[in-house]
Amino acid sequence: MKPTNILIAAENGISIRSREDINDAVGASLGRRLILSEHDLGPGFFNLQTGLAGELIQKFVNYRVRVAIVLPAPEAYGDRFSELAYEHATHPTVRFVRTIDEANDWLQT
Repeated sequence: MKPTNILIAAENGISIRSREDINDAVGASLGRRLILSEHDLGPGFFNLQTGLAGELIQKFVNYRVRVAIVLPAPEAYGDRFSELAYEHATHPTVRFVRTIDEANDWLQT
């Protein structure tokens, strides 16, 4: 059973398709922690040229909301995206993980 302070995006109507969605996600997550899956993220997130991934990371860091982004195969989105995921594999606020169990374990600490 997951702690009540951890939100699973899909179960709470949270998805990131645009910059406005980031603000909504931050607002819904204040005082809690969030798990985003690959399916909760629009194509723009995976294209680093859009800036969507960078903005999401920065907003959650600024508001000190811990987020686990579950991506089983970040390398599927290209070398640059894979590098971003690798760099954030140990980040204290926004972390890329490969499984939901890994997300829950980290967010419960």
